[in-house]
Amino acid sequence: MHQFLLALFFVGLINNSISWRTFMRGRSKYGNLGDPILSEDHELPNEQWFTQFLDHYNPTDARRYFVNGEYYKKGGPVFLMISGEGAATAKWMVEGQWIEYAKHFGALCFQVEHRYYGKSHPTSDLSVKNLIYLSSQQALADLAYFIEVTNLNYKLPNDTKWIAFGGSYAGSLAAWLRSKYPHLVHGAVSASGPLLAEIDFQEYYVVVENAIKEYSEACIDSIVEANKQFHIMLHHPIGQQGIAKKFVLCDPIDRGSTKHNDISNLYETIASNFAGIVQYNKDNRNNSAMANMTIESACDILTNETLGIAIDRLAILNTKILNASKEKCLDYMYSKMIHKLRNVSWTNEQAEGGRQWMYQTCTEFGFFQTSTARPNLFSETFPVDFFIQQCIDVFGPRYNMHLLKSAVYRTNILYGALNLKVTNVVFVQGSVDPWHILGLTKSSNPQMPVIYINGTAHCANMYPPSKNDPPQLANARIDIARFIYQWLN
Repeated sequence: MHQFLLALFFVGLINNSISWRTFMRGRSKYGNLGDPILSEDHELPNEQWFTQFLDHYNPTDARRYFVNGEYYKKGGPVFLMISGEGAATAKWMVEGQWIEYAKHFGALCFQVEHRYYGKSHPTSDLSVKNLIYLSSQQALADLAYFIEVTNLNYKLPNDTKWIAFGGSYAGSLAAWLRSKYPHLVHGAVSASGPLLAEIDFQEYYVVVENAIKEYSEACIDSIVEANKQFHIMLHHPIGQQGIAKKFVLCDPIDRGSTKHNDISNLYETIASNFAGIVQYNKDNRNNSAMANMTIESACDILTNETLGIAIDRLAILNTKILNASKEKCLDYMYSKMIHKLRNVSWTNEQAEGGRQWMYQTCTEFGFFQTSTARPNLFSETFPVDFFIQQCIDVFGPRYNMHLLKSAVYRTNILYGALNLKVTNVVFVQGSVDPWHILGLTKSSNPQMPVIYINGTAHCANMYPPSKNDPPQLANARIDIARFIYQWLN
């Protein structure tokens, strides 16, 4: 029987726990589902390990988790925080809105790390032959098996109710877990979860533009003008040198030898700066390197004509982001990126899950955030073919558009996409979050309600509350608590 260990963190109960490109950059610059604010008086839990099947669909054929029993009351529910395409973190076991709910409802709390991410290494390396065991289906089966075994190991009453929580991809998993295993999970809170798998996610940058435009039309005009100036400079040797200096490029631009993919990658890298700022606008990840970078602060730079022409202002914003993320220069070379993503060893380079998440996007979801819908704003140079080529260059010729179309079709059939039918799931979306386009924003079914929060971004309801939170966000957290109360009673 082929098994592996899954990690766990705990407190108090036992003495012994969105293009793949933007997601990957997001973990380094912005955080994916970032760590919440921590008070100094909180003691972080230790990690624990759980033996898990490598292949749940082959009976001849294990992961890290955390537990917090500090607020548990006998007979209370069990809350399960699902980790997504990144490492599980002990901080989520003592902070975050779900912990406030746990205090109120007397819940026992677990957080389970997703296979292949963080420290949960089920195979000897990340070769393509081993990545076949990385999928949302296997991850859901991991969680189901974890619940069954935990009920036995903790001797929980037969009527114990499990409530799942997740944000972003993990928000999708939370809803799908309730849908696929209703006998194990009684309810779920799905925050910012994309339910529709889509290859060419053109709408992403439409929402980015609209969010910026709502704050300042002049900011949009500045970005368009900067893009025009960037494009002109890129076609002249002196201009290329100017771009390399202004944007602190790691490598000079040599027009004679520079491949088209390098330029596409450069444009996409700069565009992803705006994507990250909008996607995580004004969340409460105050310990994030980019926490103070908001739509307002970015636009204040871009519209300040005393800082120079439009491209100079764009370069200043780029440098500010580089400094915040502690990057010495802007690495835009396509070959370097592909080389890193081809690394199959369990090294620190892959600890954040870049190769793993790319594999899932190339084999399950797509989610490629293209510039096709907004070429004047972010250039026309990174259409869907640019991302498909990355799948081929990293994983091999088989991972082409034909495979992806079949895979995305399969994913939407498996889970129901936006036609998902489920009960006891609340779907939470923010209007500023580009990912809300692929999730539920309306529902006439009272058993699968939607909370659509105007003015908030990605997973905003999951972070600890702040005195600066808008009233609609505060009200959303209260509404979620009411739904949990209804499920438990």
